[in-house]
Amino acid sequence: MSFKLTTKQNAAIDLFGSDATHGMLFGGSRSGKTFLILRTIALRAMAAPGSRHAVLRFRFNHVKVSIIHDTWPKMMRLCYPEVSCKIDKTDWFAEFSNGAQVWFGGLDDKERTEKILGQEYVSLFFNESSQIPFASRNLALTRLAQKCTHSVGGTGIQMRRKAYYDCNPPSQAHWSYKLFVQHRDPETNKMLSDPDQYASLQINPADNLENLPEDYIKTLDALPARMRIRFKEGRFADLAENALWNLETIEKWRSINMELPDMQRIIVAVDPSGAGDQDNTDNDEIGIVVVGLGIDGNAYLLEDLTLKAGPKTWGNVATTAFDRWDADLIVAEKNFGGEMVRFVIQTARPRTPCKIVIASRGKAVRAEPISALTEQGKIRFAGNFPELEDELCSFTTAGYVGTTSPNRADAFVWAMSEIFPGLIREKKPPPRVVPYRFRDRAMGS
Repeated sequence: MSFKLTTKQNAAIDLFGSDATHGMLFGGSRSGKTFLILRTIALRAMAAPGSRHAVLRFRFNHVKVSIIHDTWPKMMRLCYPEVSCKIDKTDWFAEFSNGAQVWFGGLDDKERTEKILGQEYVSLFFNESSQIPFASRNLALTRLAQKCTHSVGGTGIQMRRKAYYDCNPPSQAHWSYKLFVQHRDPETNKMLSDPDQYASLQINPADNLENLPEDYIKTLDALPARMRIRFKEGRFADLAENALWNLETIEKWRSINMELPDMQRIIVAVDPSGAGDQDNTDNDEIGIVVVGLGIDGNAYLLEDLTLKAGPKTWGNVATTAFDRWDADLIVAEKNFGGEMVRFVIQTARPRTPCKIVIASRGKAVRAEPISALTEQGKIRFAGNFPELEDELCSFTTAGYVGTTSPNRADAFVWAMSEIFPGLIREKKPPPRVVPYRFRDRAMGS
């Protein structure tokens, strides 16, 4: 199988060859961003004997799954089929016959980070930079300091040190947007003194059609608007003022292709609506999610089963999930029909442990502590949940600003509140103060 660069990918190669020290490719999914940067790093490694290069991501497990076991060998097979490159699976680096090395690491592992950053490099690649904290990126940049030479026309010259970045664009609040698009310092918000050192290029799936399945663009077209902007159109999302969740935080704590811990407690949460099995076009969906508390102390969103259906159907879906996950409890909001919710669940599965919760506070107020736990990494996403994530990103401190009812997000908040009890405290009415002049009468004297 031969490999041929597309027009936009050739433009990306030109960007890497510019005088800018920092080069970022941003855009939609499967546009070839990671592939192109790895190809460039391999080429630099082969050109400079003894050189060192680092491919860094927020989590090392993600590096192993997506880079070491997937994109790196695929790139080497397609671009440099005659080149020998061995992977050391103890210290996790690729070594070429000229002694050049490409190290792979995760910035969330302190021990491994210290080992990697104990060396100097001539190339750094911040893969999926939307997940990487700015402070971690700055620390890694201190190791972009190796001096090495490569041959050009028979003459040895010093190789320029380069930092590469790629991402599916997060929101405009992210440091990558400020650095590469606004050319501002993310911490001081002042204009960069050396903006020419930061070059970027937008590259989207439409620029890589010849390497994609025929129906891939249709798949992206079916995503919710917020996800479509990011993964198809490759645009940095507009800021929702005072948003409680953002895509970069969710992405940072996503657990895909990773072994989940054993669960010590599993909850199914239901946020009912008034939908029926027929003529329910105008009704809201019934939010149904499954979450688990791992033995590591973190909570995981395991499944989103939200649907639009009547009580018989959603009752069966919720109780089937209860059995399938061997759950401990179903939590359901008492909003439509009061005890009807408990009746539906008990009818579908008699003697199911069921807790009815009552919402006496606003959605945003209930969501704020759950948002804080997500930011801390105590809540993680065991998969992609585009519709639910879209609803979460529409929560702000002022309320919900989405276009549809957040039934998925409401169920998510109820489930996490049960996993982490004590976070959601319903307001109690203030004690009634009896006016002094009526006090004796009230006491019966």
